[in-house]
Amino acid sequence: MKYEFVIIGAGPCGLGAAYHLDKLGHADWRILERSDHVGGLAASYVDSNGFTWDVGGHVLFSHYDYFDRAVEESLGDAYYEHLRESWVRILGTWVPYPFQNNIRHLPDEALQECLHGLRSLSGDPSAAANFREWMESVFGAGIVKYFMEPYNSKVWGMPLESMSREWIGERVSVVDLSRIERNIAEQRDDVSWGPNNRFRFPKQGGTGAIFEGIVRPFKDRISFGCDVCAIDFGNKVVRCRNGEEYHYDILINSSPVDVLVEQSVDAPEPLRDAVSGLVHNSGLIVGLGFSGRRVDPKCWMYFPESSSPFYRVTNFYNYSPNNVPRGDVGRFFSLMCETTYSPHKPVDSATIIATTIAGLVNSGMIESGQANDIVSRYLIDIPYSYPVPSLTRDRALAVIHPYLEAQGVYSRGRFGAWQYEVGNMDHSFMQGVEVVDRIMTGATEQTFKGGNQK
Repeated sequence: MKYEFVIIGAGPCGLGAAYHLDKLGHADWRILERSDHVGGLAASYVDSNGFTWDVGGHVLFSHYDYFDRAVEESLGDAYYEHLRESWVRILGTWVPYPFQNNIRHLPDEALQECLHGLRSLSGDPSAAANFREWMESVFGAGIVKYFMEPYNSKVWGMPLESMSREWIGERVSVVDLSRIERNIAEQRDDVSWGPNNRFRFPKQGGTGAIFEGIVRPFKDRISFGCDVCAIDFGNKVVRCRNGEEYHYDILINSSPVDVLVEQSVDAPEPLRDAVSGLVHNSGLIVGLGFSGRRVDPKCWMYFPESSSPFYRVTNFYNYSPNNVPRGDVGRFFSLMCETTYSPHKPVDSATIIATTIAGLVNSGMIESGQANDIVSRYLIDIPYSYPVPSLTRDRALAVIHPYLEAQGVYSRGRFGAWQYEVGNMDHSFMQGVEVVDRIMTGATEQTFKGGNQK
């Protein structure tokens, strides 16, 4: 089979490319998807007990009008809108997010230590050689000790000195000492920071409902169960494990770019060497469905301490009542817990559900007796969770993307581009849209940075 465009992966990026091609009236394309559903890391699942689970704590907010219109076409008005309420569980208390703006909630000794660190700051954050140095120069020793270092170690599962500082952007609220001191003096919570302080969530079907709706007009152009096993750049052909072959003029890849290179039958050694500079972590999502009623307005919570394996817990029943059986939040609630694993941070998947339950008790999220109220246990193993912004990443990508594009291969999306800072759902979707425009019209991609763009 021969197509002008072959797209690997029906996650947000691949669907963004397909959606835009469809809107342009271009029909000569095909998506290859190894699973039996769309959405990739933004898919959702319903377990055998009727609880809905996402692949991690997704919330819908956007930087792009184009993506907003696609979501509106998909969902119509079938969504809820929430004001973010997120907290940090630390030192036996709750601190509103962002932590650094709300340290007034800490016990006095820790509060004074954090203030002393802030008032003693020295050095230029722009001169920091890595993420750890950047944290120390921006937040001071106290905040780093209590929150930034333990939390980020949990999230990334990597030595923080092996990470770049270049990815920070809007991901981390930096410090305004006078604002923090004013919050303390006025006993005021400061919780409005960030692009996701207001977000939407589908009424039915979890986050995956967004992409199930987007794909409706062209779902017949997806080859499901097509697990790519080999790619021949020279002859422009993709081979799948089911024996099918797809010839292309242009290949848009949204699978992990290191896997793409490994699958290539003709990638040169410098390209194979370059992917060794790419680092990723993995994740375990534990979904726990409970019988009983829970009244807790929090959306999601961060857990920096070692008393629990997870770094984040979502009150998933708060996002939509339909995330629990029969939409009955009077009789059921659900907690979704995220834990990172990596070579630097091994986690036993065979015991993660038990240690997660223990962590919920340890951190005061549930009473010990509530473990008996668990009626559903669901585990999702994510081999590729976050593309780590390592110190070696940009040097590797400077080799990988230009080579691929010279072969007519455009690798985009969360792991296709391998740029964590533009790896949200909206970013990934728009990378697919924008690369189509670049190929078709020569337009400059605004979201993805790199490749052979002029």
